[in-house]
Amino acid sequence: MSNEIVVQFGGFKASGSVREYTFTVREQASEPREFTLSIANDAFDKHLLRFQDAPDLCSLKLRRELATSSNHPPKSHFNITAADLEDYRGTHAPRPSKNPFSRKNTPDQ
Repeated sequence: MSNEIVVQFGGFKASGSVREYTFTVREQASEPREFTLSIANDAFDKHLLRFQDAPDLCSLKLRRELATSSNHPPKSHFNITAADLEDYRGTHAPRPSKNPFSRKNTPDQ
């Protein structure tokens, strides 16, 4: 038997100042638990995070919180901080295009 956890995205709610992302965590031989992670709308307005990347960022943050507390964090609501956003952007930066028709740099002749 495995002591693996399953993290499932449940959706989001948009309010005036934040978007709240809900996740259900299932672990063998225990009841499912719900967690909520909030991201300030300002992060989207300032283009610090794309809407489609928010569930991934929240999932990564939740998994870190679960790992640091033996899968049982003392709270069920977390806020995504500026440091979380910066860390995510640093590790998920867009890759340069590999366009085969782009201009090649050649030394001066």
